[in-house]
Amino acid sequence: MAIHVNIQFGGYPQHPQFQGNPDPLWGYFSAVAGHDGQIEATELQACLTRANFHGSFTPFSLETCRVMITMLDRDFSGKMGFNEFKELWGCLSQWKQTFINFDRDRSGTMDAHELAAVVRSFGYNLSPQAFHVLLKRYAKAGGHITFDDFVALCVRLRALSDAFKRRDQMKNGTATFQYDDVSIAL
Repeated sequence: MAIHVNIQFGGYPQHPQFQGNPDPLWGYFSAVAGHDGQIEATELQACLTRANFHGSFTPFSLETCRVMITMLDRDFSGKMGFNEFKELWGCLSQWKQTFINFDRDRSGTMDAHELAAVVRSFGYNLSPQAFHVLLKRYAKAGGHITFDDFVALCVRLRALSDAFKRRDQMKNGTATFQYDDVSIAL
């Protein structure tokens, strides 16, 4: 005799496509997803806030939510589905742990030295000028980077690295870009 159970998370009904899927992230996603089963930047912001993903940090800005979606938006719809959401959640979890580990003074922000250590740990060997550009772009007054801005920086680095890898067909560290390629990655 088989017993069938319709599992629900957080009081939200399961989407028929995912019925019986015990993935705990589905509750967060389905609570804000539109009828099309996709979420846009404002919905992602609400979802991450509801999930308290930011912890003791401030909630993600709408701009950071936009760049997070863009990072995984393979069909250029400006939205993300559940699988992309799960991929993003994995990235965010890693970045949050990295941020916590490298925030040596436990200030809840990163200074230039802490950020330089993170960038090196990611495998980037940036020139002082390139690092200074990152710092100027993402640091708030006083030269400190919030978790929100750290995530935006990580998204940009990933997008630029992915674009470079796609263009470096010979795998020799050289790539040729057209203007449109660069503008899409930024």
